Amino acid sequence: MGVTPAITTAELVERLMRSAHRLRRASVKALAPLGLTPAQERMLRLVSRGESPWRMGELASRMGIVPRSATGLVDALERAGLVERAIDPENRRSILVRLTEHGLAVQREMAEARAAAGEHLFAQLDDSERWVLAELLDKVAPPEDH
Repeated sequence: MGVTPAITTAELVERLMRSAHRLRRASVKALAPLGLTPAQERMLRLVSRGESPWRMGELASRMGIVPRSATGLVDALERAGLVERAIDPENRRSILVRLTEHGLAVQREMAEARAAAGEHLFAQLDDSERWVLAELLDKVAPPEDH
């Protein structure tokens, strides 16, 4: 038996980006009926994490965007009835953002749509391969806290 040649970092990056692109394309298509942009979907997913409301600045920081952009996303989600704002009782200069009941329902629909989009991509993997992939992905990109 021959020795398996080493794979370069560039080849790994290319494969990961190709897979991510396919998953993103499928996700955008699956999420389209919900009427959310990818950025709005990402913001709604972030707001749904954790048990307490989020400060606007923290949302912007977590998304890697400027506060004004976060405000625009929250404005759109609030108009759609998916989130609500409240003044922080501990710091009246801060605004807190939390999901509404409707936002929670839409977030569940989003999770189902994302899972359905990924099913095609991962269908050829058996359970043990899925676990190996999950462990490797967590190793190179550990889940964030919160």
